[in-house]
Parts: sequence; C-alpha cells; structure tokens
Amino acid sequence: MMLLKMLEHLNRQHFSPHVISLTTIGEIGPRIAALGIPVEAIDMKRGVPSPIGFVRLFRRLRVLCPDVVHTWMYHADLLGGLAAKLAGVPAVVWAIRHGNLSRMGNKRSTLMVVKICSRLSKWVPDRILCCSEVARRIHAGIGYADEKMVVIPNGFDLAHFKPDAAARVSVRKELGLAVHTPLVGLIGRFDSLKNHAGFFKAAGLLYRRLSAVHFVLAGEGIVQENCSLMGAMETSGVGKVTHLLGQRNDIHHLMAALDVLASPSIGEAFSNVLGEAMACGVPCVVTDVGDSAYIVGETGHVVASGDMTGLAAAIESLLTLPPDVRRALGASARARVEEHFEIGKIVRQYEDFYDALATLSRGGH
Repeated sequence: MMLLKMLEHLNRQHFSPHVISLTTIGEIGPRIAALGIPVEAIDMKRGVPSPIGFVRLFRRLRVLCPDVVHTWMYHADLLGGLAAKLAGVPAVVWAIRHGNLSRMGNKRSTLMVVKICSRLSKWVPDRILCCSEVARRIHAGIGYADEKMVVIPNGFDLAHFKPDAAARVSVRKELGLAVHTPLVGLIGRFDSLKNHAGFFKAAGLLYRRLSAVHFVLAGEGIVQENCSLMGAMETSGVGKVTHLLGQRNDIHHLMAALDVLASPSIGEAFSNVLGEAMACGVPCVVTDVGDSAYIVGETGHVVASGDMTGLAAAIESLLTLPPDVRRALGASARARVEEHFEIGKIVRQYEDFYDALATLSRGGH
C-alpha cells in the first residue's frame, strides 16, 4: 500500500516508474497500472525460487536500463537485488518493512532469506531504506550494513483519511447500532503478529466494565469461517457485541466511525492503520512495538507488548473521557500526522532520496 501511495504522488515529470512483481500483479497491480505506470509480473510461485524467473527478471532489467532499482520485501531484496546487480543497474535499494524477526511470527523460509540478505547487504544494495527506526535497529543488530541504512516513515493522505461525522452515523446504522454506541476497532489482516487473540482478551475485560461498547474488526481473514478467530471471540464473551467485517474497500469510512482504534500487535515496523486512524481524528491505544509509540506520541496511550489488561484499561480511559476532550485528543492526533507523516512530505523524501542516489551512481555529476 505504501508503494501505491508513493506512486500516486510521485512527480511523474521527473520520474518514470516501472513496477515488476516477482509473482502475480495481485490486487495492487491493477491500481498501479491505472495510474499509467507499467506493471508486469514474473509469475514465480510463492515460496519457490525459480531460476527461469530469475533469468527473465535479469533480462527485463537489461532491457529497461533503470537508473535505480528499489526492491520491496525480503524475497524481492534478495532476488531483485541480485538480478539488478548482475544486470549492471547503477544503484540498488533494498527495502525493510518488517519490525519483528521472531520465530513465532515468521516462516522459517522468510528468516532464512533474512539471514542471507544480512550477509549480502554489504555488497548488493547501495542503500537500505527502512520504514521505521526500530526496523533499522533490529536489522542492523543481525548484521545488515548499518552504514547504508536510511529511514523514511510511511505517509498518509489527509484528504482521504479525515474526520467524518456522517461516517460515524452510517457505520452504526449498517451495524444496527444506536448512534452513540461506543465503537472500538481493530483493523488488519488475521496474522499472529497482529494478536487478535490478545485483543479479544482485552475486549472481554473492557466489556465487563462498559457493557455498551461494541467491537469492529476488518481485514483479510476476519470472517466467521475463521475458527481460531471465532474461538477467541467466544471465549472472551464478546460474541454478541463484535462485528466481523472481513476485507473492506472503505477503510477510511470505517476508521472515521470509531471512537478508539486498538493495536495489540506483538510485532510491527510502522503501522499504517495507526496513521490512518489518527488522520481521521481517532485516538489510538497501542502496544509498544515497532515505531507505534513514536507514531502516537502524546495523542493516545501506549502499553507494554502483551499487556492486554493494560490495553483494556487504556481503552476504557479514552472511552470515559468527556466527548469534547476525546475530540480534542483526536484533533491532536490528526495534527501530528499532518506534521510528521503527511503523504506529500513523505513522497518528497523519497524523491530526494532517489535523486541523491542517482546522482551518486553517476559519480556525483
């Protein structure tokens, strides 16, 4: 999504982007192509490195002759970085967009690729672009070339994500709720690092203290057919006040309807949903993972990773604030996004980064 947002705002009179996917063009590819940007797929199978696909990528890079190749995600860093280097691309950038390398939250194959990348980082990339300071520190700690690392945070479109009183009404109407029903949201795909089980533990504690509260969850895998999710929800005793919305295309609309966004994650680099909620004027309660505490600043609450009792108490403290005080806190959250993470400012950092790298690759001329 950050790649899409960056391309939407990139200065196309100065840059000519071209996107290559190692696998398929997926869900984001058509949206990038709609911007008039060439998108193509190498069609490798997920988790199965293909020598034929690697050669195809190498040949495409030789034809395209880009000034800079910027790979995203670990497998692209390894395969795309090597192909670009062998193809003679003047400047190669890796991306690090992950802030947790625990065995519990990652596939063994992914951790193997990370280990290989750490050893190749002194040779393959000219720069390594991290989306968070925590991600930089973690990867430097396992052997990535720290002297090559640069941090540019994620950015958010304040024209798209904004306070919306009509959304607060319409979402509650969609869910069959009274207009003043308190809504606590968890937005994100079903993933062990997102800690949905922990969220339901906190939700159960909160519901026993505030019986009017309802919980809204959305994202890939957030459906009734998910037995693990349903089990955690029923065990917590909040089944009657929880709404599972699955994958949504109107996250900005949903965000603006919330009173509080919760992030119980046990691993993050730079959480997009926090910036999106804050831009909508919604205060957040987060666990202290990745750059979450930095993103929220003084506009929400931060609890220790795994402290779901603390998460419940922090959400309750926000829900019981006078409405005008909570609105003021939400306004401060939006102002923080505007100051530090507004998409135009972030894309200018990308543009300056690419320009400097291209200039360096040409010998400073």
